[in-house]
Amino acid sequence: MLLALAALNTCGRGGLRRYGSTLSRAKLPSHFTLPSGDKIPSVALGVWKAKQNEVGNAVKTALKAGYRHIDGAWIYRNEEEVGAAIKSSSVSRKDLFLTSKLWNSFHAPEDVESALDESLAKLGTGYVDMYLIHWPIAFNEHGKPYDEKLTADPYPTWQKLEEMVEKGKVRNIGISNDSTFTELCLRVKNLTANPLKIKPAVLQVELNYWNPQPELVKWAHENDLLLEAYSPFGGDGQVGRSLNAPEVVAIAKELDVSPAQVLISWQVQRGIIVLPKSVHEDRIKDNLHIVKLPDHLFEKLEAAAASHPAERTVNPSKSWGLPFDIFDD
Repeated sequence: MLLALAALNTCGRGGLRRYGSTLSRAKLPSHFTLPSGDKIPSVALGVWKAKQNEVGNAVKTALKAGYRHIDGAWIYRNEEEVGAAIKSSSVSRKDLFLTSKLWNSFHAPEDVESALDESLAKLGTGYVDMYLIHWPIAFNEHGKPYDEKLTADPYPTWQKLEEMVEKGKVRNIGISNDSTFTELCLRVKNLTANPLKIKPAVLQVELNYWNPQPELVKWAHENDLLLEAYSPFGGDGQVGRSLNAPEVVAIAKELDVSPAQVLISWQVQRGIIVLPKSVHEDRIKDNLHIVKLPDHLFEKLEAAAASHPAERTVNPSKSWGLPFDIFDD
């Protein structure tokens, strides 16, 4: 374990290692293996921005179509409807992989368990398979807009998450939205400099055609940290551009699949868990079916995605009134 943590402290830069060539000789993985030994499905239904009276039907459709991974969070304000949809399905809890996230207001160790318990109650389950620190910011309701000490050093929060694993309320723990290479190195170094009992299992970030982050992907693979891609079709205003990008459309036509399937398959072929969100039955079903891209098409898409400046769409720094940019690299 100490050697694994030491590896996470290595933030070297170098050429992008390609993952498509290895994976393309076999079927794309339906699951990845976490450090705990648990299997996490490579494609999930994301429920961010899924509205009330829509998200429940989306979850029911997804479970019926074969999804076994639902990615949610306390702040999405829809966990109760998600839980009700799961309960009404015929899918056993042991066959599901459920993710929730610790919101910024609850990073203080004394607040972690009650926040988790609220999510568990709404989801109607005794445990979640993955619990993430949602953002690398600890809000402070007393005076300053954020807790500088706890934001810089999340170890006290992490210790409490480890305790939740020990109690059986969580099976795996991870981090989210440490999106730039520099920021990630700093925060992971700060965290893993401590005697961790459990290392981060995943890092969930914005990854898509317009924000491929090859350096981050390379580093994560080299350090056995699984990435999860939210907004895999791009953020607000980018979805249409992504699905109509010439390279994506050309590959879709050549393989006789949809542009959405191309983009999801590409990320899985990069070794990344993908979290597409939809509330439309046909798209939900479509998104689950991934295909391996031949090496030359995988490399073509990698090159096309890396050929333009990165465009992030999810950055709430200003709206939160923070005196710094979360994604300032």
